[in-house]
Amino acid sequence: MRKLVYYVGASIDGFIAGPGGEVDFYPQGEGQEAADYSAWMNEQHPEFVPTHIRAAVGLENAPNKRCDTLVMGLGTYRPALDIGITSPYAHLRQYVVSTSLGEIADPSVELVDGDPLSLVRDLKKEDGLDIWLCGGGRLAGSLLPEVDELIIKSYPVVAGTGIPLFSTGFSPAYFTPTRRRPFDNGVLVTWYSRV
Repeated sequence: MRKLVYYVGASIDGFIAGPGGEVDFYPQGEGQEAADYSAWMNEQHPEFVPTHIRAAVGLENAPNKRCDTLVMGLGTYRPALDIGITSPYAHLRQYVVSTSLGEIADPSVELVDGDPLSLVRDLKKEDGLDIWLCGGGRLAGSLLPEVDELIIKSYPVVAGTGIPLFSTGFSPAYFTPTRRRPFDNGVLVTWYSRV
């Protein structure tokens, strides 16, 4: 069965973005350490690179390795729309979960205004690669019962406030770390599987 994989960057204190959706405060490092981190992540997970920048990083023809479908909330989709991109991950099957968007003019992106849990449960029954939960925190909170794996890029910064990894009520869900990879730029990537 396909897995739902939540791949996301977060601050030390567990925020995936600032209160206004900011992500530019994450330190990437400089020079070779930043280049090494980006190259390794792009090689491991090429499908997680947006379509409009894949050519610039040498991934225009890279096959999807892990996921072939993505689910995201409006807060994650909105930055692409704001710069005129209606299909940010054209190399994946894309679903946007929103009750307020109304419509999506691009036929390659499907709007889901109903229950995201039902969507993910149906997607898991299909053949194919895994499903990427792209964000944001509210959607991740509602999909927590179906999250099978976490890939968390922990950045060495405290945000103080913002959008949490999971926005949900008290509902402990247990995961175990299966792999860790530190980088010279201070980023620690940890893979977790549901217990």
